[in-house]
Order: sequence, then C-alpha cells, then structure tokens
Amino acid sequence: MASATVPTLTLVRLCAMQELRLSVRSRWTQIFAVVFAGLALAVAASGYVLSGGSGLQDFSRTAASLVELVLILVPLTALVFGVMALTPDAGAAELLYSQPVPRPTILLGKLAGLCLALVASQAVGFGAAGLLLFWRSGADGVMGFIGVVAGSFVLTAVFLALAAALTAGATSTRRAHHLAVALVLWFLAIVLFDVVALGVASLLRSGTASRLLMVAVIVNPVDAVRTATLLAVEGTTAFGAASLAFLRMTGGALGAGLYLAASVIAWVLLPLIVAVVRVRRADI
Repeated sequence: MASATVPTLTLVRLCAMQELRLSVRSRWTQIFAVVFAGLALAVAASGYVLSGGSGLQDFSRTAASLVELVLILVPLTALVFGVMALTPDAGAAELLYSQPVPRPTILLGKLAGLCLALVASQAVGFGAAGLLLFWRSGADGVMGFIGVVAGSFVLTAVFLALAAALTAGATSTRRAHHLAVALVLWFLAIVLFDVVALGVASLLRSGTASRLLMVAVIVNPVDAVRTATLLAVEGTTAFGAASLAFLRMTGGALGAGLYLAASVIAWVLLPLIVAVVRVRRADI
C-alpha cells in the first residue's frame, strides 16, 4: 500500500541511494577506485617511454593511451561487480522482494546506485589524471580526454545492464555460475567477437568483407565505444582509410555518431527489458 502513494521515480531514487551507500562503503569499490586512479596516472606518465623521453603526456596522447585500458578493465569490472551486487543471498532476496515495492523498481534502483558508484570510482581516477595533466601541459586536447571518460561511463552502463539481465531474480546459490558466464561474456565481447569477424571477413571478397567489418563495429558495444572514442580523440583520420570508408558507409560523421549511439542505447535497453521480465517471473 505504501508504494501506491509514492511516485515510481522516488522509489527508484530511494533504492538507488541505498545501493550507492552500500557500494561506496564496499572495500572492493574503494580498491577499484584506487587501482583505476593509479593506472590512469601511470598511463599519463608513461607515454614518452617508448620514444626515449620522460614526463607527462598531454591530454590527446593520454586519451588515446587510455582507450584500451578502459575497453578491457571497465567491462570486466562492471560485469563482476554487477553479478556480485545484484545476486542477493537467498534470505535477503526473500526479504527484499517481499516489500510493497514493484520488483522492477527495486532492480532498476539497485542498478542505478551501482552504476553511480562505479562511475564515481572511475571519476576519481580520471579526475586525478586530468588535474595533473592540466597542471603540467595545459588544456590542449581536453575534449578527447572527456570523450574517453564518457566512453568509460557508457561501457559501465552497458555491462551493468548485461549483468542485470544475467542475474535478475537469481539468488546466491547461482552466483558462481553467473560469474563464470560473465567472464565468458567479457571474453566474447572483448576478444572473440573481433577474431571471428576478421576470420569470416578473410573468406569474403574485399567489398563484402569491408561492409561486414563495419557492421561488426556497430553491433559490438565495445567496438562501437572504441570507434566513437577514437574518432572523438583523433578525428576522421583515426583509422586512416578505414575511417573514411566507415564515414562514407554511415553517411558522414553525424550518421556514424547516430549509428554508434543507437547501438549503445540498444545494448543498454534490451538487457534491461530482459532483466525486468525475468525478475517479474522469478519465484523468490
């Protein structure tokens, strides 16, 4: 009865704030924030090593160097943290979902709170690196750096949504199984998808192979974020001739942005729909 007089968004916000407080207090979230900050600072400081120099990079070089770190670490962290946080113990799940609040509201609130906690952890790392870079090298290239930050936040949302779809309505008895599936999913998205796409493309004619690879870039959320981020950092020359071919296929920079954004939005919304359906049907 209580939920009938409280707006849904208010309930989602309350659940999100509770999950945010729990996540911020978690030692694992704090460790992730420290490690991410350390890695971001290390990337910023190591850019001139291969060229025999020393000192901090500027924003543009740091952004380009951070892309691969973000693409590998952020999806893995979002999946693992999502599975751990969204799979409650059996008794806790019964208590949680017996409250006079719709199950999807609880799920979306917990997901939003966890997303805010991970985004805040990443912001600590990016902020530390960004302030140091601004102090030492000025603001040149800062927009590309902001693009990498935005890509990191988007990947967090995508893979938390996938974690929610994987674990919705489950209890801790299935946590180990879901963690294993999450690791397989991470490997598929980060490594195997591109390998398979390249393997299939090598069997096709040049024009068909190029179109296949460009579609694969749009379909895979990791590739979509990588492409959008590098285009933001380095412009239309990010991939040489491949960039021009991709822009030509998508109708220019605006079309490319719309295709990539649509892919990412779909990878957030579709897993959320699956998660909502599963949590409604779960027997808890």
